[in-house]
Amino acid sequence: MEPAEPTPTVELAARSLGTEPERIAKSLAFSLKCGSVIIIVAAGDVKIDNAAFKSAFGEKARMLPAEETLLKTGHPVGGVCPFALNEGVKVYLDESLKRFDTVYPAAGNNQSGIKLSPDELCRISGAEGYVAVTKPANA
Repeated sequence: MEPAEPTPTVELAARSLGTEPERIAKSLAFSLKCGSVIIIVAAGDVKIDNAAFKSAFGEKARMLPAEETLLKTGHPVGGVCPFALNEGVKVYLDESLKRFDTVYPAAGNNQSGIKLSPDELCRISGAEGYVAVTKPANA
């Protein structure tokens, strides 16, 4: 889907794609101490829970700096998606996505999206599996 309006944030993507913000599957890029990069795909109405992230990955959550995102993931900020990533980038889906029949991740730039079920998203992205690393955004 390529709407006329840009889709770089959850709110703009929801409006442009005609869906609720919570159905936007945001792809968050993190840098691990070992030097590898991971993508956590989460529902649009949650945020990373630092304690849960540390429990799942053994270290504090460190978002990839904006200036490194394109180089390390293959996608620009606002368009990071769980597909066609640079070699070695692993994808994890957050449990927050399981409550929906369909979600809308970005499709590689800041003006695109795709409608998928969480199962399709897991399969197409080659995700390592599900993790529970978020909490409600208002918590």
